[in-house]
Amino acid sequence: MDDLRIHSARREFRALATLSLLAAASSAYGCRDLLTWSLESAPVFLLAPFAWLLASPPSRLLGRTLFVHALVLVVGAHWTYAEVPAGKVVAQWLGQERNPYDRLGHLLQGVTPALLVREWVVRSGAVRGTMLGSAFAVSAALAFSALYELFEWLAAAVIGQSADAFLGTQGFAWDTQADMLCALIGALLAVVALGRPHLASVSRLRPA
Repeated sequence: MDDLRIHSARREFRALATLSLLAAASSAYGCRDLLTWSLESAPVFLLAPFAWLLASPPSRLLGRTLFVHALVLVVGAHWTYAEVPAGKVVAQWLGQERNPYDRLGHLLQGVTPALLVREWVVRSGAVRGTMLGSAFAVSAALAFSALYELFEWLAAAVIGQSADAFLGTQGFAWDTQADMLCALIGALLAVVALGRPHLASVSRLRPA
C-alpha cells in the first residue's frame, strides 16, 4: 500500500499536470502567432501526460516548480515573448525597449532541470555528497540550456524568417549567451537558495 504522503503528492502532481494541459490548450485561442504557440506549448503537451504514468511522483517543490514553468511557457506561447504585456511593463520600469519576459523563461530553464537532476541524484543515491550532486545538477542544467539553444538554431534554419517570434532575440546579438547566463543563474539559485527546502520536500516522500 502506498504511503499516504506519496499518494497525496501524486494526486497533487496529477492535478497540476491537468491544469497545465488546460492552460496550454486554452492559450491557443487568440494567440498572436500559431507557429510560435505550437513550438512553445509543445513541451507541456508532450510531458504533462507522463504525470499520470509516474509510479513515484516528484517532490512537491519540484512538482510546483514544473507547474510554474509550464505557465511561463504557456503565456509566452500565447503572446510571443516579445509581446507579453507584463514584460512590457517591466521593460518600462527598467527604461529598456527589449521585453525581458523570455529571460524569466530561461531562468526557469536553469531552475527546473537543476532541481530535477538533483532530486534524481538524492533519491537514487547515484552521486555521493551534496556538493558533488549540486555541481552535477548545475552542469546538467547548463547542458540542457545549450541543447535548447541548438534546437532554436535548428528551428530557425528549417522554418526561416517565421521562427523570429520563437527565437525571441528582439535584435539582440548576444541573446544566446544571455539566455545561457540566465539558465546558469537559475541553476545556481536552485541548488543554493532552494537547496534545503528541496531536500526537506524530498524527505517527505519517504515512507513513514
